[in-house]
Amino acid sequence: MWTNEQSIETTASPEAIWRLWADVAGWPGWNADIEHIEISGPFAAGSTISMTPVGQDPVELRIAEAVEPDLFVDEAEFPDVVVRTIHRVEPVGGDRNRVVYRMEISGPAADGVGPEIGPQISADFPETLAALAQRAER
Repeated sequence: MWTNEQSIETTASPEAIWRLWADVAGWPGWNADIEHIEISGPFAAGSTISMTPVGQDPVELRIAEAVEPDLFVDEAEFPDVVVRTIHRVEPVGGDRNRVVYRMEISGPAADGVGPEIGPQISADFPETLAALAQRAER
């Protein structure tokens, strides 16, 4: 399995972060790597998201888990690998929270494919987290 975890601390509440996550159509406002995105159904487990990264083909994501306002998990299945991204908010103390993005690439080909595609897919996590936190703090 290949993993990468990035986080940022913020004064934004879990509810403010959740509102931005649940507004899938609004993701391009704080995730510069998204050219087009749409969700089929509510922001809940079982719904699918079609996301087109800038200059790339669309990727189909399935929401595997959604626990308002703390966590959602999306998964993309490819031949011999599953790319799973866990998005969560954790209390740090006082009025601060940590927003964490953790990518896990698993499956029979993960040891070979993970180190190749994982860094490319998760390269924008620091910028995306910073933009998400900034937007949620407003």
